[in-house]
Amino acid sequence: MASYTPKNILITGAAGFIASHVANRLIRSYPDYKIVVLDKLDYCSNLKNLNPSKQSPNFKFVKGDIASADLVNHLLITEGIDTIMHFAAQTHVDNSFGNSFEFTKNNIYGTHVLLEACKVTGQIRRFIHVSTDEVYGETDEDALVGNHEASQLLPTNPYSATKAGAEMLVMAYGRSYGLPVITTRGNNVYGPNQFPEKLIPKFILLAMRGKVLPIHGDGSNVRSYLYCEDVAEAFEVILHKGEVGHVYNIGTKKERRVNDVARDICKLFNMDPEANIKFVENRPFNDQRYFLDDQKLKKLGWSERTTWEEGLKKTMEWYTQNPEWWGDVSGALLPHPRMLMMPGGRHFDGTEDNSLAATLSEKPSQNHMVVPSPRSSSSPQKPSLKFLIYGKTGWIGGLLGKLCEKQGIVYEYGKGRLEDRSSLLQDILSVKPTHVFNSAGVTGRPNVDWCESHKTETIRANVAGTLTLADVCREHGLLMMNFATGCIFEYDDKHPEGSGIGFKEEDTPNFTGSFYSKTKAMVEELLKEFDNVCTLRVRMPISSDLNNPRNFITKISRYNKVVNIPNSMTVLDELLPISIEMAKRNLKGIWNFTNPGVVSHNEILEMYRDYINPEFKWANFTLEEQAKVIVAPRSNNEMDASKLKKEFPELLSIKESLIKYAFEPNKKT
Repeated sequence: MASYTPKNILITGAAGFIASHVANRLIRSYPDYKIVVLDKLDYCSNLKNLNPSKQSPNFKFVKGDIASADLVNHLLITEGIDTIMHFAAQTHVDNSFGNSFEFTKNNIYGTHVLLEACKVTGQIRRFIHVSTDEVYGETDEDALVGNHEASQLLPTNPYSATKAGAEMLVMAYGRSYGLPVITTRGNNVYGPNQFPEKLIPKFILLAMRGKVLPIHGDGSNVRSYLYCEDVAEAFEVILHKGEVGHVYNIGTKKERRVNDVARDICKLFNMDPEANIKFVENRPFNDQRYFLDDQKLKKLGWSERTTWEEGLKKTMEWYTQNPEWWGDVSGALLPHPRMLMMPGGRHFDGTEDNSLAATLSEKPSQNHMVVPSPRSSSSPQKPSLKFLIYGKTGWIGGLLGKLCEKQGIVYEYGKGRLEDRSSLLQDILSVKPTHVFNSAGVTGRPNVDWCESHKTETIRANVAGTLTLADVCREHGLLMMNFATGCIFEYDDKHPEGSGIGFKEEDTPNFTGSFYSKTKAMVEELLKEFDNVCTLRVRMPISSDLNNPRNFITKISRYNKVVNIPNSMTVLDELLPISIEMAKRNLKGIWNFTNPGVVSHNEILEMYRDYINPEFKWANFTLEEQAKVIVAPRSNNEMDASKLKKEFPELLSIKESLIKYAFEPNKKT
């Protein structure tokens, strides 16, 4: 039996239940393997499931959707992925009856995107596709032998039908293109971290709350249950010993009726089952039994280790110790929950019509497959990413170009002027970009005071030009990444200095002290009407280039006197790469594009003294004194960066980022 040793593994859906246990196991047991996790953090995913791995050097988390062809191709190439373990899927049968199109999109289309990416990159040595026992359909109640891997697929609900459809694609890519595929079909899994839409965690949480346990139908349905760690071990075995082109059942012959599961949980909580079990309306179709033949996997050396009693007790103890792990899940505990699969949180509804309306109203994403040329082909193909950047002569625009070169992203600078629509159209038609970055605009030289005496020019560039570019991009289906400013707020009674209460993305600008800020607030409000714009509010930008006069550190180190006020700031060395990642993820809307927290002028200059020039000295003056030497007032505020931090958990605080990216690389003392 030949063994397989992977190097770089992509695990999809690994913030979910089963895959998180697999990922944590592999990261812990194989420090030489690099594990890249891709998960869009849907309602049944939780980053906390990966807490055991987050400090491991061989672990990387990427938030994203498997349906994004560009993102998948980018990850396969840049991370050198040679193995994929594909767990990501919508899995709850109840949801599939009311939201079946979402299951087709995630389970079939998402799998197709992955397979196509594997085909064109030509570097995948194993593709392990995770399916379900439900693709076999219902097993006869009196059957003594379970479904074996060659049994006919007879799915009976939309969920299992989409999983069977995905399997057909996997098999086709294996046969037609020689993709090294392996498919698994598993029984029900239970254990810690499972979202409580599933039977066992739902019953445990209900019992913890002293509520009745609802059973669909008469509770005679039979299911087989495997403890999560046993299943994680099964995937470990299949990864290393599974044969390409084969299917493996992951199952147990120890079956239980739903009634018995409910009674066992009542027993654990010392509850009277007769008083605490309630029979409710059945599903539209509820398979009576799933029974698997698991001999093939056992021949590879795997066997079930955890008894039902031991596994159920461990699971109960975990949920009682972590009652708030999933937050508010009251909707999931309903007898017939309907989860609307929408980004941004959990949405429950009891009616099928509302679920369908949500599905129909959700604008479909455009995921055109554009990838680098396969190694075996000499014919040129369109690159997966191509950026059109405006602001070539500006600081941010120049840095973006260098980042693209470093990351191997094809880019061109726009030649047209923002206020000239025809020249923008010419740029887009000739460059054919996948994304447009706008870092052009007027800030004033040497500072924003210039705008006070050049108001027409400021309006032309910052308002008319930006809106024109956004509209041209919208007409051509292009996302525009727009570098804006956070200098549209000032500390007020609701956001006092030093309170830690920052302005959020939805807050209304309150600073009108400078004409520059007025134009920026005006255009930001108008850009809300464009659904193709990602607005990035930059503040007091800083970089490792201490010779650049636009660098906030450089500016204040050259002033005779400075005010001393805490502010939110943007460390470009850390955040500009994030802007590229945001483009890849097609993120939209308004984002406070700053590092979390605030730092004062004095704190920065103290770092400058400690790291750069021990002889450096400076003096402070008040805002009133500053007003005498400037034309327009300056914005001082704290921005709430929690939205960005949630999307990119690795984002450093402003002081940590300053040290890592600006001062340590330039250290002279």
